Amino acid sequence: MTPFGEALRRLRAERGVTQRQMATAMGVSPAYLSALEHGNRSEPSWEFIQRAIGYFNIIWDEAEELQMLGSLSRPKVTIDTSGLTPKATEIANRLATVIARLDEPTLEGIGNLIDQAKLAASSQPAKKKVRRPKERQSQQN
Repeated sequence: MTPFGEALRRLRAERGVTQRQMATAMGVSPAYLSALEHGNRSEPSWEFIQRAIGYFNIIWDEAEELQMLGSLSRPKVTIDTSGLTPKATEIANRLATVIARLDEPTLEGIGNLIDQAKLAASSQPAKKKVRRPKERQSQQN
């Protein structure tokens, strides 16, 4: 299950709505909604998220949270470490091999470390881009 799927299921349960009822009202198949909730589909589109927000009539923080969860709900993730340090590549690969066996407290701890790293990075002054002179083009005839 993805974070977005979990949120959809929670919202449906709170309102006493079945997948079939929600799917019919939103113009999607119950199978699609089930696959989305169970993490068997890619992250939901922006349009679908907006329709879900409208369907549940949620606003402000709850709508913003649902949008954020949608962006964090790709069940198949690829991490491109090209151009990063060897340690970054190692960590990405090690995490990929063990993530299915990690318990919730460990995952929470990793999430907290990532949040701390993002916070620390955002508080550092931006690095200046170094402009390199363009290579001189060969003379044209």
